[in-house]
Amino acid sequence: MGFGCNAAGVVGCRIIDSPREKLIAILTNVFVPCNGRFPFLITIATIFFASNFGEASSLISTLIVLFVILIGIFMTLLISKILSKTILKGFPSTFILELPPYRKPQFGKILIRSIFDRTLFVLGRAISIAAPAGIIIWLFSNINIYDISLLTYIANFLNPFAKLMGLDGYILTAFILGIPANEIVLPIILMSYMATGTLVNLEDASHIGTILMQNGWNMLTAINVMLFTLMHFPCGTTLLTIKKETGSLKWTIVSFLIPTVCGILTCMLTTFIWNIFV
Repeated sequence: MGFGCNAAGVVGCRIIDSPREKLIAILTNVFVPCNGRFPFLITIATIFFASNFGEASSLISTLIVLFVILIGIFMTLLISKILSKTILKGFPSTFILELPPYRKPQFGKILIRSIFDRTLFVLGRAISIAAPAGIIIWLFSNINIYDISLLTYIANFLNPFAKLMGLDGYILTAFILGIPANEIVLPIILMSYMATGTLVNLEDASHIGTILMQNGWNMLTAINVMLFTLMHFPCGTTLLTIKKETGSLKWTIVSFLIPTVCGILTCMLTTFIWNIFV
């Protein structure tokens, strides 16, 4: 379910009987790229890895994105193993599959439960995060101090740390401001580079690639952006869902820190290796 929406994946963990294993599944669910991250991954893969392969470009970009997904699955298994050996020690529960008695499906009940228990719950969380976040993004990009936007001040402040990750300040700022929804990370990046003051949504990959490369993107930037897209803090909707499902602020913070630390360290390691051999 996490491939569609990480928040829905967290809600889906309700079926796990063991509280320990349920918590491990919730904490590692974010390593599975959700539907909001796939367009960004596909765009970057198409621009920087598949653009020179002609008719085979679609196949190459698909393989690149598939490889990123496999990295995410590997990280899910790795972090699950580490958690089960450290802060969430315990014995694995046995899996028993019981066949319930056959009953005629109650379609009305199924629709009502699926809509109210899952769909409306997730949508309500998304709206409560997206509305105020949209206002904040607009203010940051349109309020100027000495003819420089607040967004640029933030990006310049984050730039030294972002460089260690093989990124730049605008990219890191976009990920932070994109916490309401992963879909707006690329529009925020384009808005920052083009200084438009409003979110930019371009569909032409070649045009997007031109803007990115004009602002210093190279192969290392693309690799690290894809890695950090895979491994960074959950979106706001997912965080609220985790808080609701676990009933704990502590585990919500842990769910924020685990993928973020993994993403930062992975990008720093990639940049270090790149600078040695390239």
